[in-house]
Order: sequence, then structure tokens, then C-alpha cells
Amino acid sequence: MKRYRIIVIQEAEDDLLDIWSYIAANDSAGKADHVLTQLEVLCENLSTTPFRGHVCPELEPIGVSNYREVHFKPYRVIYEVAGKAVYVHAVLDGRRDLPSLLERRFTRPQKINKRSTLSAFQPSRLD
Repeated sequence: MKRYRIIVIQEAEDDLLDIWSYIAANDSAGKADHVLTQLEVLCENLSTTPFRGHVCPELEPIGVSNYREVHFKPYRVIYEVAGKAVYVHAVLDGRRDLPSLLERRFTRPQKINKRSTLSAFQPSRLD
């Protein structure tokens, strides 16, 4: 089975930290850890099934069709498959009004954090 490398863009790391921080502050660190774990598993599964997601409906009308998405409701993981890699560009709350945010974020160059891996992201250990 072909495996793709998962690369998390800096903005997606920031999204994950924001999600974790919000849930921890408004619910509990345990719940935040659970959501983060589920999002990490979703991303890790893209290493074997990267084309399972669909094209982002907000981006298709503006001619951007190389970004796909998968869901852990209400969160949307937006990614791109390039060569043997899957680039995770964003992890967003689907309840937000996303069209303008997505257009701004996906029509400009992305910053790639080469050291980023899903297993390295452990916000509950950040003190």
C-alpha cells in the first residue's frame, strides 16, 4: 500500500492550537485532548487514503480545485495532495462563515514548516 507523507503547514498548526485552547478554556483540557486526537487520526489516515476527501465547495467557484477536505464534525481539515505528500493547510470550525477566509488563505503562498509532524503537536504539554 502506498503511503503519503503528512506535512502540516504552520497555519494549520496554529488552527489546531486555537481549537485546543478554545475547547480547553470553554469546556475542559480532556475534551480538548480528545478533539485534537481525533483530528490527528483523521490527518494520519490521509497517509493511506489521500483522495477520499472532496474538493472544498467554497473554493471551486473561484477556480481553486486542488484542495480537498475531510471532516470531524464540526471541524474541516483542508489539504492538498502533491506528489507523495499530503499538505494539511487548515483545520477550521465549519460553523464559521468560511468563504472569504478560505479565499484569502488559499489564493496566496503557504508557509511550510518542515519540522512539523502531527505527533509533535501536544498542546496539553505546553506550559
